[in-house]
Amino acid sequence: MRISLAQLVLLGALPLLAACSKSADSGAASATSAADLDRAFLTAWNNKDLEKTLGFLADDVQFLQGSAHFSGKSEVSDKWVRATQSGTNNLKISTVSATSTDKLAYEAGTFSVDVQPAGPGQPAGFGEGNFLLLWKPAADGTWKLSYAQLEDLPVQRR
Repeated sequence: MRISLAQLVLLGALPLLAACSKSADSGAASATSAADLDRAFLTAWNNKDLEKTLGFLADDVQFLQGSAHFSGKSEVSDKWVRATQSGTNNLKISTVSATSTDKLAYEAGTFSVDVQPAGPGQPAGFGEGNFLLLWKPAADGTWKLSYAQLEDLPVQRR
């Protein structure tokens, strides 16, 4: 059986094409992981599932919002999640930038949220701003929220 030059080049290129295909496939799979992590986190947040929301936090998580900086799971749990989850509804994000590797995953963009009245007779509000959520794998292989930054505009009345 005779092999033409074109067939020989094609045979030689197949392993290279297969390697590129695997890289593209793994890139596509990892590129969705930041979105999947954020989606699961937002679902827990919007469902007011406090324990599930807290389960996403890394032990050494950092949270920044304006001049507020909270460090560690205990402080972030108390001063961000517990302090604000019950007073917000319909948290949504719109991603502008994202990436995922085997060592980190992040999404950044804008967010919006409905803010419940602080007390009787108080108006409901609407908040929006920029966000960055950074995820890292924990020792047990699960992905944990390592860093969260929110830069928001003042809450506006509805």
